[in-house]
Amino acid sequence: MDSSPPPFDVIIAGCGPTGATLAAELRLHDVRVLVLEQDTEPASFVRIVGLHVRSLELMAMRGLLDRLLAHGRQRPAGGFFAAIPAPPPRDLGSAHAFLLGIPQPVVVRLLEEHAAGLGAQIRHGAALVDFEQDDEGVTVELAGGERLRARYLVGCDGGRSAVRKLSGIGFPGEPSRTETLMGEMEVDAPPAEIAAKVREVGETHRPFWLRPFGGSVHSVVVPAAGVGDRAVPPTLDDFRQQLRSIAGTDFGVHSPRWLSRFGDATRLAERYRTGRVLLAGDAAHIHPPTGGQGLNLGVQDAFNLGWKLAARIRGWAPDPLLDTYDTERRPVAEAVLDNTRAQMALFSREPGAKALRRLLVDLMDIDEVNRRLIGKITAIDLRYDFGEGPDLLGRRQRDIDVAQGRLYDRLHRGRGLVLDRTGHLTTGGWSDRVDLLADPGAALEVPAVLLRPDGHVAWAGADQRDLDDHLARWFGSPLR
Repeated sequence: MDSSPPPFDVIIAGCGPTGATLAAELRLHDVRVLVLEQDTEPASFVRIVGLHVRSLELMAMRGLLDRLLAHGRQRPAGGFFAAIPAPPPRDLGSAHAFLLGIPQPVVVRLLEEHAAGLGAQIRHGAALVDFEQDDEGVTVELAGGERLRARYLVGCDGGRSAVRKLSGIGFPGEPSRTETLMGEMEVDAPPAEIAAKVREVGETHRPFWLRPFGGSVHSVVVPAAGVGDRAVPPTLDDFRQQLRSIAGTDFGVHSPRWLSRFGDATRLAERYRTGRVLLAGDAAHIHPPTGGQGLNLGVQDAFNLGWKLAARIRGWAPDPLLDTYDTERRPVAEAVLDNTRAQMALFSREPGAKALRRLLVDLMDIDEVNRRLIGKITAIDLRYDFGEGPDLLGRRQRDIDVAQGRLYDRLHRGRGLVLDRTGHLTTGGWSDRVDLLADPGAALEVPAVLLRPDGHVAWAGADQRDLDDHLARWFGSPLR
């Protein structure tokens, strides 16, 4: 056992979107953070990823959204579920009801710069190869033999997570059964020809699409059956071969930005925590990219975990608080795995799956059905189980106009917030970790709400004693 005081509070393995977000959330609470990233350079390919509505809201809560918007392209929040064409629902109840397509290296760079700007230490070319934990902390060993000490270790190191494997946490699920080619490249064929051929081929082959990203650049997805070794990265000729085989034309594809091959493996960690070691992002769950939920799910893990782990380190966390990370986020991942399983089934060419897809296409003409499916993928319908109470309890609070601005602007510091329309409530001995905003004109459905740092409603009502009970539940004992 290493009894020396740890120089870091938290070591994070992996500086992708999840790891960088978690580092920033911890630094908002002055937690000493070291992020270890095994790659020495950013990815050489420029893959476009999509930030869904809930992730955009979370970025707005930390003042990051404008930076991201400057580098992305907005598209309507519709047609996500199993690539079934559907218009955006009429009311998603968000000020950010769109998908932001943005290069993944840009997302990583901006989030890493944000974390570093808040004081996180980030080391590239540092690969974790082993660790040991004891009652006081975790000792991490790097390739090359260097040993580092922290109070906690969080694995944000992807689907092949070294942290998860070394911790002994099981990763049950289903292996890949089907393979798909996916990439971004320029396409010479006219838009009308592409659209007609995609409609025609989509009746018999799924997943299959060519979607424009601006100019002649398209996202191309085509079945990979019969193409080479899954362990070998695909080539542009592989895409041309499959496009000609399935569509009768390769659409003149050229100049690829990135090419990849993915399967439909679906796995979920048996638990998200063992002692002082935790998992987040793809280290905790993997699933097919259908619906574009993976990056978003990981970032949302980080927003849930960050303030809770910081509270434990700062000494004010109620005893069960850190355990709620697993009890809240693992069921969310289970639901995402289920909806990706359903989407992949709808891509099947079996008669039953094709009939089910036709039925769902008809049902999605009903706005409430369409909205329900979009709500699942974008996470805006998520409700954590906080016990009995109004429907708002456990849900995200929408961004609304408040005195001198917008509500989310008041959450930049990662603290709790009481939004009070009555003018009679106080945060009392919790004022060091919870802010108070008295605004009689706020467009709330209830007299007042207590918001956690992740924007979820932890209490709604008007009684001070009831509020105090819930402040203690989520934010520990008050200062005396």
